[in-house]
Formats: sequence, structure tokens, C-alpha cells
Amino acid sequence: MAEFTMPSLGADMDEGMLLEWLVQAGDLVHKGDPVAVVETAKSTIEVECFETGTMTELLVQPGTTVPVGTPLALIGAAEERQAARHAPKTSEPPVPAELPGFPEPPATSPEPAPAPVSVPSAARQPRHTEAGPLVRHLAEHSGVDLETLHGSGPGGRITRTDVEQAAAPRAGTRQPRVRATPFARRLAAELGVDLTTVRGTGRESAVRAADVRQAAPGPSAPATHGPSAPAPPPPAAPLRPSAAGPSAARPSEDRTVAMRRAIAGLMTRANRDIPHYYLSTTVDMATAMAWLHEHNRVSPVGERLLPAALLLKAAAVAATEVPEVNGFWTGDHFTAGEGVHLGVAVSLRGGGLVAPALHHADTLALPQLMSALKDLVTRARTGRLRGSEVSDSTITVTNLGDQGVEAVFGVIYPPQVALVGFGRVVDRPCAVGGLLGVRPMVTATLSADHRATDGAVGARYLTAVTRLLQKPEQL
Repeated sequence: MAEFTMPSLGADMDEGMLLEWLVQAGDLVHKGDPVAVVETAKSTIEVECFETGTMTELLVQPGTTVPVGTPLALIGAAEERQAARHAPKTSEPPVPAELPGFPEPPATSPEPAPAPVSVPSAARQPRHTEAGPLVRHLAEHSGVDLETLHGSGPGGRITRTDVEQAAAPRAGTRQPRVRATPFARRLAAELGVDLTTVRGTGRESAVRAADVRQAAPGPSAPATHGPSAPAPPPPAAPLRPSAAGPSAARPSEDRTVAMRRAIAGLMTRANRDIPHYYLSTTVDMATAMAWLHEHNRVSPVGERLLPAALLLKAAAVAATEVPEVNGFWTGDHFTAGEGVHLGVAVSLRGGGLVAPALHHADTLALPQLMSALKDLVTRARTGRLRGSEVSDSTITVTNLGDQGVEAVFGVIYPPQVALVGFGRVVDRPCAVGGLLGVRPMVTATLSADHRATDGAVGARYLTAVTRLLQKPEQL
């Protein structure tokens, strides 16, 4: 029996809030499957399972904040799932004579079958009910008595669908049933989102909290619409105008403040503990931009590239040539990274930033890298990052060219030992072959840890980046 614990999703994380479970007790999970959604001070992250087995018990309820390392669930061997399926049959008590009011059948009766038919429903009330904690919570919230339900799951287990179907007649409407997690339903009620209009991305197209957030109005919506929002409100809308007022933005504001505080604390520690040194160089991008324009001219729209793809690929390949900048400083020594997992700084719409990883970025073809980058940025801004993506980066790149910045000198994200910066590609006068002309140029910078490398190593890295960008067709 193994413990699934609250993971450390960054050097600045001490605790996290379990927002929702993506699995139920008794579910078979595989290594790498997302099983829970955790909120840190900086982002909402999907946490993957670290081994294959059965979720035998969920120990922490959604909405609970616990320190890193706290057990969240118990994971048993995959075989335990079969045992769990048959548990209701073996553990269900026989027709008990000791139960008050239960008529004892005649000992010599040759026809025991009719007896259950004549037993009043109240007499069956003590029967064993197999349901997970989330299903019990949903039943309690919906006012459904689990003892009155017949489970449609394995071994008679009561499922979420059973509870939702039982709750539907109480609602007084015949609205289509929507598969959604309990936390997603609660969040939809808070944000005024109609679940029937949300496309689910969870198992069996279940709606998750991230889907609800994506479907919710933007940050300015509460101030613009207020109580008179044109969207049709759900049944409880008359009670919600005040929630759509100024207080609706408060959780987002509080989260942004918390994120700023977390980033400030980490960067303060990084500036204090890491002896930074900084280097910069100007890279001629004429060859790279000419190749990029020709590639995009003959490529389908979905395979066209941005200059950022060339810069990121060059930074990743250069890290394989100069591995001293690709890894971690732990304790008093440097540990090289297993592969180049390129952290990409992404600014969030509500403020703050995260730096999720493009795994094995040096091995990705440029179209693959471009597609992976788009996907990563989208999921970072909708709160759907994976735990491995926020904790595996071996070197980070920040590109502020789209913001008009020409050079950026960043602060290293511990325990990494280097951060690469790229500015805007700008036309500048440049002498080439003894002739003066105007060429597209970009400023590349390196912030590095003097404990792990020195200026000579950093210079080799920037030289490799420059050389690779002169041969874009080989990237």
C-alpha cells in the first residue's frame, strides 16, 4: 500500500489546496494519469499519479489546504480492484435475526424466495451501501438517500450517475443531465455558469473545474454586467446579483496578490543565495528570418512558425552542447539534468507568471515544438498544467520580445543554475563583410549561477546559441 502525497510543485511551495479529485475510490489508475487538481499560490495544477494501482481510499476532501508531503490518498495493487468489486457480496450481512423488527423466516420453509418480496422497504434500510466519499458528498448535497438506490457500478456500487438520476426528479425540470465533478458544479454555481453549455475535458467528457473557469466571463464581466448580465441565469439567480458585484473579483485579486507574494519571496531568496553573473550578445537573425519566411510561405497554417520557436529550439540544443548550464544546484554540488526540459516563462491574464516545462525540447522538430508551446501557454492560462510541467524544468527561457523589450536579464529560478533571455527582433545598422546595412538582430542574455559555472562557460553557451541560429534548417 503506497501513499499519494501532496507534491512539491516548485521551490516556493510549502502547502497546497486540493481543489478536486479526478478519480474515485476503487478506480484503477496508471502512472502519469492526472488524479487530482491542486491550487498553489501561483497556479492551478493537475497532479499525476506516480505509480499504477487502485485508489483504495481518498483521505482528503476537496477544499482542504495541507502541507507538502501530506498523504492525500492510498494506492493499492491493481489486484485489489477485483477484491473491491466483490466486497459488497461478501461483506453484506446475511438476513440478520438480531435486527429489530425483522421477521425471522421459518427454519423449515422450502420456499425462501417470496420472503424478501413481502418485507417492507423500511426493513431493508440497514443493508450495506457501497459508495465512495465523493458520491456520498454529492448525495448529501442533492438530498438523495443512498439506502434507497440500486447501484449500477461493479458489485452493486452506487455511482455518481445513480445519484444524479435520483436527484433529477427533485429538481422539477427535465434539463439534460451533465456529467461534472462536485467541485465543478459548486464553482459553476458561484460563477453563474450553465453546465449544459460547457464542454467537458475529463473522463467520459465530464466537466471539470478548469472547464468551468474557461467558460466563465472574463475578469471585467462582473463590473460590466453586474446583476443585469444578459446571460440567462440558473434557477438560483435572484440570490446572486450581490455575488456578481465587486466582491466577485476578490478571489481573483487575492490569488494575484498571493502569487506576487510567492514570486517575490522566491526571487528574494534567489538573489540572496545565488551568486549571479550576467552575459549578453547580439545575434544576427537575417538568415533565420529569411528561412522562417520561406518555411511559412509553403507550409499549412497549422504548421507555421513564430521566431520564438527558433529561439527556444536554439536555447535547448545549446544546452546539450554546454550541459553545465542545464541542471540543478542542490546542497553544495551541481546535478546535471536528465534531458533538456525547457522552462518557458508565461505571463497570466490575471497577473503573475509561471514557467512550465517543454519536456525534451532539444529533440522536438520545430513544428512539434511550436504546437507544444501553444498548448502549454493555453493550459497555463486556463489552470490546466500538469504537476511534472511545473517541477521538471532544467533551464528557463524568458522571451519578452512581444512586449517590445529589447533585452531582459532575469533572476534564476532555484534550484536551476541558468536563465536565458531573448528580446525583440529589431532592424539595426550592422556592418557585414565590410559593408554597412540594416539587418534584423536580437539580444540574447544569460543569467547564470557562479557556483556551477563561470563566465567562460556562459560565453560558450551564448556562442552556441548564436551559431545555431545561423543554420535554422538544422534546428
